[in-house]
Amino acid sequence: QVQLVESGGGLVQAGGSLRLSCAASGIPFSINDMGWHRQAPGKQRESVALISSAGNTDYADSVKGRFTISRDNAKNMLYLQMNNLKPEDTAVYYCKARWIGVRLYEYWGQGTQVTVSS
Repeated sequence: QVQLVESGGGLVQAGGSLRLSCAASGIPFSINDMGWHRQAPGKQRESVALISSAGNTDYADSVKGRFTISRDNAKNMLYLQMNNLKPEDTAVYYCKARWIGVRLYEYWGQGTQVTVSS
């Protein structure tokens, strides 16, 4: 059974930091491309940060220089370090796993709420 479990969300003041974690099980984690996505109220879900199985990273322009995505393949863990948070970062943050085997596999976590107060 595939599980992606996010943690680390919460309420923080603008300028503060949070570190999100995603614990993965039931998937071949090391060969997965992983990502963090977010969805604010009334808005579409958007990609925040991606890290490939090879460790290559990509960020949305809105978070470049403030967020850092990383992974620990030995622990099947994905992380998102968020610094200098802004009220517009308020959203539910989701972990996503993606790999191509005999078909495309995509899985989502249940999300963790991040609220940034001004």
